[in-house]
Amino acid sequence: MENRLKFYLKNLLHNNGSDLHLKSGAVIRLRVNGDLLKLGDKFMTHKELDGIARAILTEKQYKDLTFRKELDTTYILDENSRFRVNFFYQIDGLSAVLRVIPVKILTLEELQLPYIIQELSEMHRGLVLVTGVTGSGKSTTLAAMLNHINSTKKKHIITVEDPVEFVHKDKESLISQRGVGQDTLSFANALKGALREDPDVILIGEMRDLETIEIALHAANTGHLVFSTLHTLDAKETINRVIGMFPKEEQNRIRITLASVLSGVVCQRLVKTVDGKRAAAIEVMKQTPRIVDLIAQNRDYELLDTIEEGKEIYGSQSFDQALLELYKNGRVDIDVVLEHSTNPSDMKLKLQNLMAEKEEKSNVKPDVDIFDLKISADE
Repeated sequence: MENRLKFYLKNLLHNNGSDLHLKSGAVIRLRVNGDLLKLGDKFMTHKELDGIARAILTEKQYKDLTFRKELDTTYILDENSRFRVNFFYQIDGLSAVLRVIPVKILTLEELQLPYIIQELSEMHRGLVLVTGVTGSGKSTTLAAMLNHINSTKKKHIITVEDPVEFVHKDKESLISQRGVGQDTLSFANALKGALREDPDVILIGEMRDLETIEIALHAANTGHLVFSTLHTLDAKETINRVIGMFPKEEQNRIRITLASVLSGVVCQRLVKTVDGKRAAAIEVMKQTPRIVDLIAQNRDYELLDTIEEGKEIYGSQSFDQALLELYKNGRVDIDVVLEHSTNPSDMKLKLQNLMAEKEEKSNVKPDVDIFDLKISADE
């Protein structure tokens, strides 16, 4: 059965896909450039998928899967191909999703990320959160940020992940990578230990519970640089999510602490480019005296305007500003900009002004009439 899995994974890599979906009673599917495509027309049975699980998991892992009904692990195809694996049960039986983990860690420059992300990587202390939906490239961005530190600073970096994805080799820095379940029993245990292991930088794969968040805030407050992720859409939601996880009587205290230690929030969305690939539209909020005041005073509704106003001075940017930049650079078309913008009506006006400027400079009427474009119903 493992040979069959290898065949599917080689097809995924050949098609430059990101995920392999295996579901009992369904056709195998590959995610390529954001779309889920069928691989042939053969249905996979529960027995076949169970056989794959038995072939690639240890006896203990298989027992954990049948008991807990889900399991995270990694699978190595060859020296150049690693995958993050999630097995889970659903109404039709067993399913699995295998995601490609690139062996080569791309640099910040190769990913064409805003320069402010390098600045956040070079902070001496504080909390930096990289957020977005599943598959938005959070792990890739974090790997590039750690790689920048590893290549330029003499630091001790500790990562706690479930499972370990990108494998870093020691360069200028010393990197200790720990996988939950393999090298430690829990995020909380590993983080408590990390504070006694002389770290400069701590990466937490995901802030899943109150204890983990408390330790992360404490680590950032005591002079460490802490990176982590959340499944949130923008900076405002990220702040509300962290604070909202605590009991009401604790939220004012957490809000004050978060305001003082939150160095930055990087929020990502992948959008389709004109060449059929994908690019990251990135919102970046950087800590400034005004941002600290807004968070501490529960004026989160003012954050978006403050982020946009800080673009020239601080390098911060909203999603809409990022989308407009991608459009100006010819990487995405107007329909994509309007589809993913936070404020479609405002974006429409910005596009109209941009086209008017182009027309004035070139004396050529634009091909697209912005007023003819439709805005999604959730405007």
